[in-house]
Amino acid sequence: MKFIKWKILIVTCLVCLLPVLLGLALWDGLPDMVAIHFDINNHPDNFASKGFAVFGMPVLMVVLQCICCVASDINSKKFGAVVKFERVAKWIIPVVTVFLQTTLLYYGLGKQIDIRAVAAIIVGGMLLVTGNYLPKLDYIKNYKLEAEKARKINRFLGFETVIMGVLFIISIFLPPPFTAGCIFLFIPYVITGVFYGICVAKK
Repeated sequence: MKFIKWKILIVTCLVCLLPVLLGLALWDGLPDMVAIHFDINNHPDNFASKGFAVFGMPVLMVVLQCICCVASDINSKKFGAVVKFERVAKWIIPVVTVFLQTTLLYYGLGKQIDIRAVAAIIVGGMLLVTGNYLPKLDYIKNYKLEAEKARKINRFLGFETVIMGVLFIISIFLPPPFTAGCIFLFIPYVITGVFYGICVAKK
């Protein structure tokens, strides 16, 4: 397992666990049941025990982070590393965990927080960062595409990913249905990307 990048794996997992410290600091003020999911109108529709909200969710994110990091390192060993993109990708889960956990804990204290806006900003930010880095991928070894074709596909995917990110950010200034609409746009987003990739690859 020498190809596993242990340093960034350990550091990012520790970051995922940072909200536990905040949860312990706020423990006495939190209700026995904490809202962990909301509908598009900011109404909580799913709850979990205080213990799970403080400890369980960060631990689940650590497990997910481990799986993603190991999968990324295996892919890098097999197909070659794209260092900058991988570095950014490995920080997505820790950053999202810190923001979401902090938001949920303070909402549990009775703070008035626009959960929809927070979620839209997080998703939009992730899409903007990912879209910015996609064109920097030189090739896709997995499918043995010609370098120029792969760059063309990556540029298109990066462009439409950035557009999606911008739409999510804009939606926070509009009524809730607009954010819901952005979620449904993922369907044509994926279909368009796949169709474009197939067309370019066949040329």
